[in-house]
Amino acid sequence: MTAEDQLIDQTKLAFDFLQKLYLEVSYLIKETEGLLYEEEERFVIGKPSGYGISSRSSTGLESNNIGLWLLRKFAVFFVPENKTTLKKGQTVTPIDENLKVIYLRIVLNDKDLSYPAVYSGVLYNIHQKQHAKRIKKFENMMGHFQYKDPKVFVNLKKIDYEDSTMKCQGELVRTNLFKISDSESILNKIIRPSLNLYRKY
Repeated sequence: MTAEDQLIDQTKLAFDFLQKLYLEVSYLIKETEGLLYEEEERFVIGKPSGYGISSRSSTGLESNNIGLWLLRKFAVFFVPENKTTLKKGQTVTPIDENLKVIYLRIVLNDKDLSYPAVYSGVLYNIHQKQHAKRIKKFENMMGHFQYKDPKVFVNLKKIDYEDSTMKCQGELVRTNLFKISDSESILNKIIRPSLNLYRKY
């Protein structure tokens, strides 16, 4: 086998692996969605722009943007059904003083990360600043978190973030993604810890 043949094989294997990884993560999110809907709060998945994830990505050719071609970090949130409405395939979750959400963040790769991780827990005490016209609902904050993630998620046990547009508090639990392999591990490592935190605050 020539060096070129090996490169062709390695490229195919790399893309096949990534596709399988993304597929497995989508199953994890959907299973979490189903299990949370069975809870007394009847959580539904937030849909900022349809049924999907919130992420920061780029197709720019500038060298600093190429790292964003692949999805390395993304998130979804879950909110009680009676706290949101569905309009044209998107949820509208008003920001009020009682709003809190279950936040699920998946980080497949990061410079300080030793293994792919799932971060799950609660965001609460969520407020938009008066002059922040872009933020009309919680869904608008999801993209904001992706762009500000090094500042928002400095301390997972005590998230206390504020900038010129919004502020929120929260607590997340970190789990090795590869330790979550079935419904029982999703229940034990994501659902129960997240519900405990949600009901605590």
